[in-house]
Amino acid sequence: MAKSVPAALNGRDKVSNKTKISIVGLGYVGLPLAVALAKSFDVIGFDVNEERVGELRHGLDRTFEIDTPSLRASSMRFTTDINDTRDADVHIVTVPTPVDKDNKPDLGPLKSACDAVGPVMKEGAIVVVESTVYPGVTEDFCGPILEEKSGMKSGEEFYLGYSPERINPGDKVHTVDKIIKVVSGQTEEVTDILADIYGSATTGGTFRARNIKTAEAAKVIENAQRDINIAFVNEATMIFQKLGISAYDVLETAGTKWNFLNFTPGLVGGHCIGIDPFYLAHRANEVGHFADLILTGRRINESMGKFIADSIHKNLDGKSKILILGLTFKENVPDLRNTKVKDIITVLRDLGHQVDVHDPLADKEEAKQFLDIDLIESLSDLSGYDAIVGAVAHSVYKDLSTAAIEGMMIGKGLVADVKGIWRNTEFSPDIKRWQL
Repeated sequence: MAKSVPAALNGRDKVSNKTKISIVGLGYVGLPLAVALAKSFDVIGFDVNEERVGELRHGLDRTFEIDTPSLRASSMRFTTDINDTRDADVHIVTVPTPVDKDNKPDLGPLKSACDAVGPVMKEGAIVVVESTVYPGVTEDFCGPILEEKSGMKSGEEFYLGYSPERINPGDKVHTVDKIIKVVSGQTEEVTDILADIYGSATTGGTFRARNIKTAEAAKVIENAQRDINIAFVNEATMIFQKLGISAYDVLETAGTKWNFLNFTPGLVGGHCIGIDPFYLAHRANEVGHFADLILTGRRINESMGKFIADSIHKNLDGKSKILILGLTFKENVPDLRNTKVKDIITVLRDLGHQVDVHDPLADKEEAKQFLDIDLIESLSDLSGYDAIVGAVAHSVYKDLSTAAIEGMMIGKGLVADVKGIWRNTEFSPDIKRWQL
């Protein structure tokens, strides 16, 4: 006989500002969610990174997702001690779900989160997973760990839920307080409770998935679909390069049709799109299906860094001095995770070129520690480059004047425009240009 959820959550009319919520993981996903929920509930944020928690306590978010005034105005609390979450009615897990060196799902961070939450959660608590996973992980992987660590029975003494994150780093329009939140619970009552909780944090409303596995599957195909669409454009771009046609010109023209999908070529990095399709492919393989299209799309997108580097190399006269502008995985964010600009740098250096890298948003220490790249701190007084590569469309690079770009180059240098940053910029006649 299933026992009821805590009194603070027992029924739709009981969810109130007295409801206690813990957020486990305070990165790009967890922090914005915590700040949004703290407007209606008693929220405590937990993270194992002491430096991160210390910065947040002082109002500093190094991801730039939450500005300092908003962070300082929030009522939420921060901790590195999981015991401080013992009173929570709901634990929301927002840790990363990466892949290993063989592109197999690495559920280590998720296991660590469950190992931490299990011993401290009270009877009747709800544990919600927001991390992107393949169908079955919440109930078949997290559930047993939480049972073992808590000594309680899933679905009877504590409950599971899943509400996939939809954070798009750097996107100030589709923020967590404006988007539709998918919710799913182990029981209909749990789903109702989660709909009330998340519904209070977003003006976009909530959507009740049929069950947890459906919600997990919906999330993983959101990113896999985008990955496949980008792969198609990337492969078409490779063809257009051989034909001497600009992919951006083709896409601009094709985009005049009302139902043409607006995807652009380039590097697919970050913690989501370049990772999540492997989760779906892994689960497909477990049930006897080879995810051919999904993995082909991944292979094409993974090859783009080398394709771009080789194309730049072919437009240079021998070993050259090259300046790469941008290192993060996308424009206007400091996130270096799974950045494919690294692939361009590696190939160009292997071909014998001297490559310098600048990125005003990337953390210099992280670039050195995780990518072994020493970032140039300033563009001031730089000169003598044979090529300037616009790798990431940061606003600061879009705003560079023609004189500033040409001033960093030798007389007949190459401007390689990966992202179409300077597509409509006029350069001197003796400047060579290459773009996708």
